[in-house]
Amino acid sequence: MTKLTLTTHPFLLGFDQLERLVERTAKAGNDGYPPYNIEQTSENSYRITLAVAGFGEDDLSITVEDRQLVVRGRQSDTDEDRVFLHRGIAARQFQKSFVLAEGVEVGAAVVENGLLHIDLERAEPEKIVQTIPINRT
Repeated sequence: MTKLTLTTHPFLLGFDQLERLVERTAKAGNDGYPPYNIEQTSENSYRITLAVAGFGEDDLSITVEDRQLVVRGRQSDTDEDRVFLHRGIAARQFQKSFVLAEGVEVGAAVVENGLLHIDLERAEPEKIVQTIPINRT
């Protein structure tokens, strides 16, 4: 029995990049920190919200690398002289990745009340009908 993948199915031509994208997403791993929501705010827009309590704007970075949205958080160690009897507020660094579909652009990013909101917008694809001429050989 042969295994059909996107690259071996006879009707799906040129989808090998999509298959690599699915594999990359599966390998990204989800450790659950920080917790996040993804919501659809309109037909063509989305919002990712990450709980980043304790992180300031300077502690966070947002980049897009090869159609992958990467959010990183790293707090500076200014608490070296403080002694905690209990430390229940996470202060560890993190990296969270989200794979973006073709045509999805990252808009504004805002930190508000311990939440990082990242707005995404999907451009409406242009509908093109192409007629291919048939040539004689």
